[in-house]
Amino acid sequence: MAAKGKTAAKAETGANLGFEAKLWAAADALRNNMDAAEYKHVVLGLIFLKYISDAFEAKHAELETQRKKGADPEDPDEYKAASIFWVPKEARWSYLKANAPQPTIGTLVDDAMAAIERDNPSLKTVLPKDFGRVGLDKVRLGQIINLVSDIDMCQPSSRPDGHPSPSGRGDRGEGKRAMDILGRVYEYFLSRFASAEGKSGGQFYTPSSVVRVLVEMLSPYKGRVYDPCCGSGGMFVSSEKFIEAHSGKLGDISIYGQESNYTTWRLAKMNLAIRGIDAQIGHGDTFHQDAHPDLKADYVLANPPFNDSDWRGDLLKDDKRWVYGVPPAGNANYAWVQHFIHHLAPTGLAGFVLANGSMSSNQSGEGEIRKAIIEADLVDCMVALPGQLFYSTQIPVCLWFICRDKSGKPSPGLRPPSPSGRGARGEGYRDRRGEVLFIDARKMGTLVDRTHRELTDGDLAKIAGTYHAWRGDLPAPELRQAGKGAGKYADVPGFCMAAKLDDIRKHAHVLTPGRYVGAEEVEDDGELFEEKMKRLSTTLWEQQATAAKLDTAIAANLKELGYGG
Repeated sequence: MAAKGKTAAKAETGANLGFEAKLWAAADALRNNMDAAEYKHVVLGLIFLKYISDAFEAKHAELETQRKKGADPEDPDEYKAASIFWVPKEARWSYLKANAPQPTIGTLVDDAMAAIERDNPSLKTVLPKDFGRVGLDKVRLGQIINLVSDIDMCQPSSRPDGHPSPSGRGDRGEGKRAMDILGRVYEYFLSRFASAEGKSGGQFYTPSSVVRVLVEMLSPYKGRVYDPCCGSGGMFVSSEKFIEAHSGKLGDISIYGQESNYTTWRLAKMNLAIRGIDAQIGHGDTFHQDAHPDLKADYVLANPPFNDSDWRGDLLKDDKRWVYGVPPAGNANYAWVQHFIHHLAPTGLAGFVLANGSMSSNQSGEGEIRKAIIEADLVDCMVALPGQLFYSTQIPVCLWFICRDKSGKPSPGLRPPSPSGRGARGEGYRDRRGEVLFIDARKMGTLVDRTHRELTDGDLAKIAGTYHAWRGDLPAPELRQAGKGAGKYADVPGFCMAAKLDDIRKHAHVLTPGRYVGAEEVEDDGELFEEKMKRLSTTLWEQQATAAKLDTAIAANLKELGYGG
């Protein structure tokens, strides 16, 4: 692997080659002829069950030591008070593992899932309960249970400063439960299943590096975070990782989401429950059954379906969300854009993924809608991404960033002093009215296999750092003292440019970054123009002469074989 690829391997992405990969290889070997779309519910369901059982057992052991003080290890209220799921005896992992070799193990797992849902209302209708079906090989199911048993969910974290949470993170310095271990396994398996499923995998998984770009650029430290097409919840997980990595308070954000696909909604609920993330995730079509109609979010992060032609837009012609124009019934791209804008608070920021066509399309009135949004000065930044980042499609995509208020005024209550220092003295960001930042990142990323590309940590830092420098973010005090931080912004030919609205008007309101950033500067090699032209011309004549000789030889050979002209 090239040096650049080594950088990519440091990121928490599918390129990691640690125990997660070994675990996947072992689990995948047990798949036999089962389809990946079906198999993922078997494996992910068992991983979830193992995790909540381990969290329960850890608390159970603690309560055992406190019996003399009146603690009761079999009292469900003891666990609810600690925000830990109650696991009845028939659902505990030790019981299932002991019965893994039995032909009835499928039924036992189904009963365990049903018992957990019965005793934990927040998980009702979420867990898979079809392990007892005839088509599932019970011997292989038992082997998978043994495999999952080998994941140690109770290792102390490398950061012993955790706090109480639904996942049971430690609160007395003994080290957080290893929710990060389980979370890594779960995220890795989600990505591998998405890859195995191909196009349909995109319904539930957005590649980690794409999510990280959105999160690093928006920096959601405090407030309401919303994703109306949340898939398996990756945007929310990444937001909490961001806050934790910057020593912020996880409780400072409130999470709202919605997912139309019932199976994917269940994945999201499990994915978030595993990490102890409290979220209001609705099930249903966000256009026709908005689960959060009155929500005004501080941050919107989303990866909606690309170019969705089946969104039944003809039923919503007079919807109040279409402030900038009625989106075409045959493509939901601008329905999503306006839905995001509708749900933004007065100082809100949105970052989302769309197909590249959204930046330039003029079909069915889309160009007029885009023009209206641009003229309302809502577009903050556009990023063109490289191809091959998604499992579900090879088409190139872009990132849109929408800002309700680009005046640079402080955002009351939204961005208080924080580890990043943004807004630390109340002066907010730079006034960016009438300006849009364009970033062309199409040449970034590293291939991790023949078909998939990932953005490296360096790529992420360059893209996000450019945005923060242009936006005028304040670095943290300690970074200011060290002369570090977002830095001073400057246009870079071939990569970024801050364009005025007049520039965009000259381009007929097309938002493709390549139109604005220009060509990358080529370093002068010091060779005089006349000398270079003479050298290159000589090389060209020599190559043409060689080509003519080869053409003659090929024609002679064909004639000798009886195919002469």
